[in-house]
Amino acid sequence: MNVGIWASRLKSGQPSLLLTCLHICPLPGVGCSSVQQKIYVQLNKTFPCVRLLNATHQIGCQSSVSGDTGVLHVLETETDLDWVLSSGPNPPYVVLMVAEHFNSTMMKLKGSARVAGVAVVISKAGPAQGFSPHHSCPNQNSGVYSDSYGPELAGCNVTVWNPLGNSLSYEDFRFPIFSLHEGEEADVIRKCFLDHNRGVNGSDPAYPLCAMQLASHMYAVKDTATCMRRNDIQSRFSISPEFVCDALADYNVWSSLKPLNNSGKGHLDGESVVIAATRLDSRSFFWNEAPGGESAVGGFVTLLAAAQALRAVVEDHPPSQNILFTFFQGETFDYIGSSRMVYDMENGKFVIDLDNIHSLVEIGQVALHRNGQLWLHSDPVSRRNSSVRMAEPDVSQPLPPSSFQRFLRARPIPGVVLTDHMSAFSNRYYESLYDDAEYLNVSYPSGLSPEEQLEYVTDTAKTLAEVATLVARSLYKQAGGLDDHLSSINADPKIVTQMLYGFLVQSNNSWFRSLVSPDIVKNLGPQPPQYYVGVPTSGDPVKMPTWLVQYVLANFTGTLRNLTQTQCKNPEDLEGESKDLYSYFWVQGPVPPNSTQGEGYCVRAPVRLVKAHSPAFELHQYSSRDYSTWTESRWKQIQARIFLVASRDLEMLTLGVGVAVLLVSLVVTYFINSKADLLFSSSRETTSTAY
Repeated sequence: MNVGIWASRLKSGQPSLLLTCLHICPLPGVGCSSVQQKIYVQLNKTFPCVRLLNATHQIGCQSSVSGDTGVLHVLETETDLDWVLSSGPNPPYVVLMVAEHFNSTMMKLKGSARVAGVAVVISKAGPAQGFSPHHSCPNQNSGVYSDSYGPELAGCNVTVWNPLGNSLSYEDFRFPIFSLHEGEEADVIRKCFLDHNRGVNGSDPAYPLCAMQLASHMYAVKDTATCMRRNDIQSRFSISPEFVCDALADYNVWSSLKPLNNSGKGHLDGESVVIAATRLDSRSFFWNEAPGGESAVGGFVTLLAAAQALRAVVEDHPPSQNILFTFFQGETFDYIGSSRMVYDMENGKFVIDLDNIHSLVEIGQVALHRNGQLWLHSDPVSRRNSSVRMAEPDVSQPLPPSSFQRFLRARPIPGVVLTDHMSAFSNRYYESLYDDAEYLNVSYPSGLSPEEQLEYVTDTAKTLAEVATLVARSLYKQAGGLDDHLSSINADPKIVTQMLYGFLVQSNNSWFRSLVSPDIVKNLGPQPPQYYVGVPTSGDPVKMPTWLVQYVLANFTGTLRNLTQTQCKNPEDLEGESKDLYSYFWVQGPVPPNSTQGEGYCVRAPVRLVKAHSPAFELHQYSSRDYSTWTESRWKQIQARIFLVASRDLEMLTLGVGVAVLLVSLVVTYFINSKADLLFSSSRETTSTAY
C-alpha cells in the first residue's frame, strides 16, 4: 500500500467515530470494512523496547494495559522539546524522532507526564558521533575483577571499554518506546503530522489532530525474584498457569578436533584441551533488533573460518593436544553461556572439567582492526607465559569484557583475548542496531544479483580471512602442533565472504540452504538473523543463529557418511557409527541445475549443543550475585497505530448525543412495550367461512 492510499484514510473528513460509522455501509448488501480498519492505520514494521529484569531491578519500557495514546509531534531539532515538555497545548504527546536525537533527548523526556511514548526512526547510516545505549563498562559486576581479585582493576578503574556508552538500555522508562526503519510507514507518520498537527502562520494546530497509540504492556515488575515467585504460584495453584517472565536462555555450540565421548562427564585422564572461544549474541535498545556485526559476528565468523582452515592439516598431522571450539550464547547478559559451561565443568556435567584445560584463546571484536594491528589481552593478576605472540598492551590493563573472565573466576587458567582495540573499543556502535553489515563495510558493487553478492569476496572478508589464518596457526601451535605445518593452514576468503553474507545480509541464500536441514531452510528469510539471546519457546526452542553456527561448524569439522536419511537419524546400530562420539546431521545439500530439490547427504561431526541457561535458575537463586539472573517479561500485545483524534469538546458532544439517543431509545422502548396491546392488537377473525 502506497503512502497516498494510507494518507487518504486519515483525511479530515473522518475525525470522529460518529462520522466514520455513517460511511461504513453506504449501500444495502455491500460488504463493509470494520470500524477499526476505518479509524486506524496499523504500523506493522515496528520493534518495541521491552522489560527485562535481574536480581535487583527492572529495565526497559512498557505501556499501560490498553496502550498509551498521545498527539503526534515530530522532533526535528532539540529546540522542539519545549513544545513537548511545556508549551504544547495538547498533551500528552508521542514523540517521533530520528536516532540522532535519541541519546541526547531520552533522559529529558523520561519522567515527564506530558510524554505518552516515543517512536524512533532508524536511518540506514548511524550517527557519525557514534551510538551505544549500552554500559560504558559492560558486565562489570559479573567478571573476574572485584574487591577480592584485582580491586584496582575493577569497575573500569583503569580502562573505560565503551566510552560512548550511555546506559540507556539499562534505564527504566514508564512509557512505550518503539523503533521503525526509514521507509513507507515512517513517511505515512510524517505526512499525518504535516497534514494535521502543524499550525498555520504560527497558530496552534486545529482539530482533528494526528495521534499515535503504542501498546506494549509488560506483565512482570520489580525484579527476577518477584516474577519467578509469581510464576511458581501460578504453576502450583492454576490449572492453566500464565507465567509473567522467562529466563534469557538458549544453547552453546561446541566441537573438538578429536571427538570427545558425550556419554562420559567430568575429568578425562590424560586429556589436555585448548579452548578456542567466542560469543554468539548481541543486543540493542529494541527487542530482537541485534545485528551484532562487530560485537559478535566478526568474532564467530573468524573462529568458524579458523576451524575450517585447521581441518586439512590436523587429519594428517594432529597436534598433541585437543582443541575445543566453543560458541557462547547470552554473554551480553552477565556471561550466561560461559558461566553455565564453567558451572557444568565444576560439577561433572560436561565432557571435560577445568583440570583438563591447558589454556584458552578467545576471539573478541576483530572486524575493525586498522593497519593490520591486533591486540592480545591477558589478565595481569594471573598472567602466565603463552606461546601466542602478538602486540600486547600494558600488562597493568585488565582483560576487556570477555568469557575468559568467567573461567578465571573459577581458577587461574592461562589465556588471552584477541581484539582489534588496545584499550577502548574500536566499535562506535557497540550493542546497537547500527552495528551491522554497512558498518563493517560488507558492501557490493551495484547491479549484482543476490547469488553474485554471495560469491563476491569483499575487502572485509579478505581481512577476516587473514585474522582467521593467524588464529588457526596460533591454536595449532598452542595445541602442540609442529611449525613445519603452519604454512599449510590458511583460511579461505570465499568461505568467509559467504558467511558474512549469510550472517549479516541475507540468511536465505543457496550456500546456507545447502548446509542446513530441510526443516531449517523453511525458516530462513530475506534478512539476516538477529542475535538477541531471547527466551526459548515451544515453536522456537533454539535460536536461528545457534542452528546456523551448529550446521556450518558441522560441515567444517565433520565428514560425509554414505547413509540414507533414515540411517542418518538413527545410526546407533550401524557398524563404525557412534552417537556418543558424534552428532549426525541430514542436510539439504546443493540444488543441481534445472532442479528444485537439493541432493541431501549425511554429515557426521563432533558438534554438540549444550544449555546456555544460567545456573541461578536451576539453583533457584533468583537474587544471585554470582550468576546471571536476567529474565524477559511476557506480554499480551505489541501494537503501534496512528489515527485522527477529535477535540475534547467534540468528543463530549459525541458522548452527549450518544447518551441522549440512548435515553430516547429507552423511553420509546418503554412506551411501545407498555402500549403493545393497543399498538399491535387486531380484530377477531370471523370463525365462519363461506365455501
